[in-house]
Amino acid sequence: MTDKLDLDHLRQWIGKTTEASDVVTKYLVMGLRATLFQEIGEPKAGDPAPWTTHWCLAQPVFPMSQLGPDGHPTRGGFLPPVPLPRRMWAGGELEFFDALRIGDEAKRTSKIADVTVKSGSTGTLCFVSVHHEVTTSRGLAVRERQDIVYREMTSTQAAAPAKAAPPPPAAQHRESHVSDPVLLFRYSALTFNGHRIHYDRDYVTKVEGYPGLIFHGPLQASFIVEFAAKLRGGKPPKKLTYRGVQPLFEGSEFSINANDKDGGMELWTANAEGQPTMKGTATW
Repeated sequence: MTDKLDLDHLRQWIGKTTEASDVVTKYLVMGLRATLFQEIGEPKAGDPAPWTTHWCLAQPVFPMSQLGPDGHPTRGGFLPPVPLPRRMWAGGELEFFDALRIGDEAKRTSKIADVTVKSGSTGTLCFVSVHHEVTTSRGLAVRERQDIVYREMTSTQAAAPAKAAPPPPAAQHRESHVSDPVLLFRYSALTFNGHRIHYDRDYVTKVEGYPGLIFHGPLQASFIVEFAAKLRGGKPPKKLTYRGVQPLFEGSEFSINANDKDGGMELWTANAEGQPTMKGTATW
């Protein structure tokens, strides 16, 4: 049971801002490279970090006493206190201007851009859009829109689809890996993410009703960004717009896929059956 959702009250958070800063360290870069299945190497001061390193920087730190039952901080503060129990990363947009480098002090400026409510197949959905800018001494490095969705807790598993899934899309470029609990734990640690759906199997199956641990949305997006950059000789997209399609669970193979299209790329992650779990469009 949740409190009544008062949209007018929640929209009072629009325009709220916050700032945080952190330093890009050698060991953070090594850990993220390892988690993204990249060569770890011996990075040194001035070397570029992975393109989505900003998601590991200056994450909010709360005492254990201020965490909710899902592992997230209790509602309020910078983000509006949406009274819906499930919180997920729905998608967003990334623009890359400069690489973060080992030794950089990066500052993130964040602003609540919008709060909206929609009705979906699982009930009420509340979307919170947050804009971020990450800067270093050289100027703007990353501009981002992050879309967070809050939803109701359902007591049963989602119904099976009424018809068979469409055949998986063909990909010009593809690489695959195995999603296991260690991969998810490592990314949770790198991003100081306490959300139980990524590491607590009893919680995610018995409380939230999912069949297994859930792959992080930003981790899927990170794989998409790095794959796109690798296909373009190390150059990241100028802009990537992406959205989650369905959950990706641990315990099986997943793939990162791309098709060249109109000077850009269509990219997606997919589960072991080849069905897309996150879709993105990149332009250079």
